[in-house]
Amino acid sequence: MNALPEPGWSAWQPLAGLPPLSAQVLAETLDGGQAFRWQRESDGHFLGHWGDHLARIRHSATGHAEWSAPAPLAPRVAPALQIYLGLDRDLPGLTDSLPWRSDAHLATCLAAFPGLRILRQPFGETLLGFLCSATKQIVQIKQMMALLAARHGTEILPGVHRLPTWSELAVIPEVTLRACLLGFRARYIAQTAQFLAAHPGWLEATESLPYAAAKERLCSLPGVGEKVADCVLLFGAGRLEAFPVDVWIIKTMEHRYGLTGWKPAQIAHFGRTHFGPLAGLAQQFLFSFERSVHG
Repeated sequence: MNALPEPGWSAWQPLAGLPPLSAQVLAETLDGGQAFRWQRESDGHFLGHWGDHLARIRHSATGHAEWSAPAPLAPRVAPALQIYLGLDRDLPGLTDSLPWRSDAHLATCLAAFPGLRILRQPFGETLLGFLCSATKQIVQIKQMMALLAARHGTEILPGVHRLPTWSELAVIPEVTLRACLLGFRARYIAQTAQFLAAHPGWLEATESLPYAAAKERLCSLPGVGEKVADCVLLFGAGRLEAFPVDVWIIKTMEHRYGLTGWKPAQIAHFGRTHFGPLAGLAQQFLFSFERSVHG
């Protein structure tokens, strides 16, 4: 694989602290529904945005992930990737502590995606992404996020825009937001933006609260139900006890655990009880496996 940097980009470097993993697991981590700002390029590399950061990540011939960034951004992208990919956490060790020894299906899921990681995204961006997610597939959510960035986000490099902040969203009329393919979600985003503008520091305080209190606060926002709140806490605040319940988890729990007819709140309670304080980590393996088999 060519190791020469592209013009204007830093040289490819290994992601320090990230164990070898398969191309499938790297793709599932970056582009499997945790985040909506990664695009697979024609050469198989992934181009991703988060906050004020932009990077490419690829799978090398040695099985390691490598990264490159625009030269002006590279010095701050390097430490940001450590946080974003959760490299400050011993996820392999945490994964091994899941109850896979007594749960044959969980063991199958872990074996299918060895090294799968939970991303740690900017909290406000995660909320925006999952407010866009209602009744939409990943490709459609990515379209909405790309339009929001291109039309309303600050330019961080020529032609490259970050997502708008919540304070920036607060001054955008709902009808303008709808032009970003948001549909009814524009109302929830506009109302949430107005609320956050009137309550400075609310998001930061919520992110730092214990799981139950943080979830209760998030569920008070327009358009945020338990599933969205759990996604925001799992992928934006690193709360591994959160157990989001979507259609794939409902299918998993019906077909693999016999929970036919259970409501999402009951399934979420089962998940947190059965899988323990790392239920969200187990959920991601269950989700990825079910989607790979039936997606």
